Amino acid sequence: MAKRKTSIKRNSKSNQKSKNSMELHQIAHYVFFAGLLLAIVAGLFQNFISTNWLITFLFGAGFLVGLFNLTAKETMPFLIAAIALMLAGIVNYSLIPVIGDYIRAILSNIVVFVSPAALILGFKVVWKLASD
Repeated sequence: MAKRKTSIKRNSKSNQKSKNSMELHQIAHYVFFAGLLLAIVAGLFQNFISTNWLITFLFGAGFLVGLFNLTAKETMPFLIAAIALMLAGIVNYSLIPVIGDYIRAILSNIVVFVSPAALILGFKVVWKLASD
């Protein structure tokens, strides 16, 4: 009987830990969408938003996303998408009339947001490969 009570306590502790990590994952998921939305809105209204504040927030949000949001299944697709966005961000979209400057600003903001997450994920992948 005593063994059964201890196993119930262990299960409830592991369920609580799983629930807390799930809540943290959910918060990081919302931070990802908020950062993406802010990157787009800030690109559209680039003349009205302080660049220092924007870059600091996007970098910090990307750092949090890299630490808490991505699972092992999402790692490789995220890294490939991050590489694609970073390469797309270096193109001179200013040559496109009317919307070119906006596209350039949006992609630059997204690159600032995604790069710290990609850096952290890259470190995680290298660490995992080295430890195996």
